[in-house]
Amino acid sequence: MLKPPVPFAYKVVIAILAPISWAITKRVWRGRENLPGRGGFVAAANHISNLDFLPLVHLLVWWARPPQALAKESLFKIPLIGPAMRGMKMIPVRRGTASASTALDGGEQAIREGGLVLVYPEGTVTRDPETWPMRGRPGAVRLALDTGCPLIPVAQWGAQRILPYHSKRPHLWPRSRVELQVGPAIDLTDLTGLPDRAEAARLGTERLMATLTEMVAKLRGQTPPAEPYNQFAGRDGA
Repeated sequence: MLKPPVPFAYKVVIAILAPISWAITKRVWRGRENLPGRGGFVAAANHISNLDFLPLVHLLVWWARPPQALAKESLFKIPLIGPAMRGMKMIPVRRGTASASTALDGGEQAIREGGLVLVYPEGTVTRDPETWPMRGRPGAVRLALDTGCPLIPVAQWGAQRILPYHSKRPHLWPRSRVELQVGPAIDLTDLTGLPDRAEAARLGTERLMATLTEMVAKLRGQTPPAEPYNQFAGRDGA
């Protein structure tokens, strides 16, 4: 399947944001060979800053195609930002509601049309005190299992130096080194035949987050914690 056409709104946003990304970051990108050249797929990334979408989308646009991201519905109500997101065919998610799962229907449709769906499986910027990946949510894996598309992990490190989670003032100079590593597709073949769909998604999500954590550890040159952080119960919470 060929790549879908780039929406006009996306072209405008790319023209505005790409020069900003070039200006404020020193980019180290690796793993281009792991991105599918055609056909739909899911890209799943760790979330370290409210600004990390900028280098992440920059990489995906340059190396693959403009992604359609699962984004919280409130963003679509912001003047200028909301219309731009709708024009870029982003997919709204009503977090914490029964209808949140309907966003996956939009993601499935995008994938079947050859699109790239970007998901932050943690659901929010990590609350881990040392900025390691937290426990993940099953949406990215469910999309991959339900469509049979590749699930591509993308680890990132460095954007938190530009805008830490609790800060509203970005540090634009000197330019920060931002590293992104695209990994091989996560193997989910052993989970596709499980009769319990929720259990398959849970196991796949644990596999995805373990992979992302290992990739981030290599970028940081540090040893990750033995257990992922649970934002509702701390490090060791169930």
